[in-house]
Amino acid sequence: MSAAELLLGVMWVGVTLYAVFAGADFGAGFWDLVAGGARRGAPARYRIEASIGPVWEANHVWLIFVLVILWTGFPAAFAAIASTLYVPLTAAGVGIILRGAGFALRKPVADVRLQRTFGAAFAASSLVTPFFLGAVAGAVASGRVPAGPVEDGRIDPWAAWTGPTSLLGGALAVATCAYLGAVFLSADAARDAEKELTDRYRSSGIAAAGVAGLLSLGGIAVLRFDAPRLYAGLTGRALPLVLIAAIAGAASLGLLIRRRFVPARAAAVIAVVSVVWGWAAGQYPALLVGQLSITGGAGDPATLTAVLISLAVGAVLFVPPLIVLLTLHARGRLGLDGDPLGSDRAPFGSDGEGQIGGQPSG
Repeated sequence: MSAAELLLGVMWVGVTLYAVFAGADFGAGFWDLVAGGARRGAPARYRIEASIGPVWEANHVWLIFVLVILWTGFPAAFAAIASTLYVPLTAAGVGIILRGAGFALRKPVADVRLQRTFGAAFAASSLVTPFFLGAVAGAVASGRVPAGPVEDGRIDPWAAWTGPTSLLGGALAVATCAYLGAVFLSADAARDAEKELTDRYRSSGIAAAGVAGLLSLGGIAVLRFDAPRLYAGLTGRALPLVLIAAIAGAASLGLLIRRRFVPARAAAVIAVVSVVWGWAAGQYPALLVGQLSITGGAGDPATLTAVLISLAVGAVLFVPPLIVLLTLHARGRLGLDGDPLGSDRAPFGSDGEGQIGGQPSG
């Protein structure tokens, strides 16, 4: 294995972790969007707040990790992607900023209108951001990102990411995030003995799984027509991973139906991991499908070696505390008891006299 392939593999670990953890995070925000009005949706929003509050800032570390490796280790690919897909990338970046600001600022404000505004920004961005990120992935996978210099005025800022594979990627990203979010939330609600919310997210997860399954089946025809090279790889070299993803997804749905929430969450993670690595195996050895190979797009060997060494040193310092954080969070040791906003606060967007779970909010 060359240094370029090793570094790309490390970067793909970051892509995988972002898909799993940020995917569940985005999915929780999606369910916040459809939770209902201030009173009816208050218990669900408190559950979301408690589930993602301790870890949401850590999730985007993986996106930064991926971008830094792509920029330093594979500058040709970074330049091509950034110059061709700047519209969806900018939209995703703005969505991430608005989402973080909305999530952080809706807690301390007392004005009802501001609570609703910040809450809407958080929830809507949780839908928009994964769509644009999925569209970027679809553009790369379908070979619509040209490598090398492009003459001024020859870049169409829309065509590259609005093709069938990009639209499929965006829709699948939203559906997958919604499913991950529902599975994670149902497991957390079951752990904390919140029966009504457990049932609610279980039903939401089943619905999201159905949508994701239909999109996946329809996507077979889309890839065969619009991304034939990736389709050939997925039905050839990457077929075992595709089958694992299908089996794990079906198992996760079955476990969710049977109320085995923790195993359902594990199976959902396996399914997502298999999809991400199936994509990598399907387009290997291309860095940009039909345009740029891994070796052709890699940077200077000295730079690759320096990045790998720095990553090894950084992993010793970063990975252990991250594992501790996620373990404590999974065991419910980091959440606040009761209302994460404080017992003296009203539901998001209420008039201060709302009801929480059938009890007065004060």
